[in-house]
Amino acid sequence: MHKDSVVTDNNELLRGGTATAVGSWPGTDRRESAATILGELPDLPHLVELPGRGVGADLIGRMSALLVDMRFDTTTRGYRLAPRPGAVSRRARDLLRADLDTLEEAWETAGSTGMNRPIKLQVAGPLTLAAQVELPSGHLALTDPGALRDLSESLAEGLRNHVAEVRKRLGAEVVLQLDEPSLSAVLEGSLSAVSMLDSVRAMPEPEALTVLNTVIATQSAPVLIHSCAAPPALAFLRGSTAAAVGFDITTIGTRELDSIGELLDAGKHLVLGLVPTTAPATPPTWRDIAEPGVRLIDRLGFPRTTLATQVLVAPACGLGNTPLTWARKALTLATEVARAYAEDPESLTFEGPSSTA
Repeated sequence: MHKDSVVTDNNELLRGGTATAVGSWPGTDRRESAATILGELPDLPHLVELPGRGVGADLIGRMSALLVDMRFDTTTRGYRLAPRPGAVSRRARDLLRADLDTLEEAWETAGSTGMNRPIKLQVAGPLTLAAQVELPSGHLALTDPGALRDLSESLAEGLRNHVAEVRKRLGAEVVLQLDEPSLSAVLEGSLSAVSMLDSVRAMPEPEALTVLNTVIATQSAPVLIHSCAAPPALAFLRGSTAAAVGFDITTIGTRELDSIGELLDAGKHLVLGLVPTTAPATPPTWRDIAEPGVRLIDRLGFPRTTLATQVLVAPACGLGNTPLTWARKALTLATEVARAYAEDPESLTFEGPSSTA
């Protein structure tokens, strides 16, 4: 399909043949989770999210700690913008501060301080944030152009501050991940309205791309956009200025192949979600996990070296709802597959027909 890959992104923070994870982790133990991530993902660890702690610790609630001059309150449906700081925003800030303190402690214990070791930070992207947060009126922020603009500007500034603080604390380089699980629904107009009288229109792609790229443009760290949607909006993301795109490999089909090839041709990195978030009935080997990624690159017509230069390996999605034993195994498998991709992808062989779409 494609003769060769044109690699234009020479950013060393996003290297092929690297293992990482999406962000969330089971349980509520900050210290144990931070130590596990730093130990199991030496090339691209991340600030752990522990949604099991409840309000203010999940993907959306956590953003109340990062937005500038905007705070959240809760509703029966989720979160809404609040006129002043309250219990939700204070809890979110306290949790994030404790997480950063714990990460800094673990970073120092690991001897990584000042070593320019990369760290990945995960946050809700602007479109998903606006699709999940209500205005005080009860409508989604996405339905109000002014609110969408204000929320995106607050997010962009908050992310700049967040990246700068982590760099200063750790002496580290930063990769910024924008999680956009609602992206496909935003573009398709399939979001559920807050009430029967409300409606959420499909957002035109140029408009959505402007929102996304405006936030990316203000950041000093390379940006990875991740989506667990089925299927992910890969053709749309090809037009973004993100350095990398991550998705669950089981969500793609024949229709997505051209878009994946175009992402690689554009020099973007792929973060392939290869490791399932639920333990299979038969325990998989690293070769079982590696096969779909190899088959994909072969089918696209790219050289196997692409696995070593532009493909990172991760679990399919967050591990927040995964049993701890499998979450740890998932990281081990991701690391083993990434090593195989980096060292000698040409030697990887598999028996039987392709299991890739």
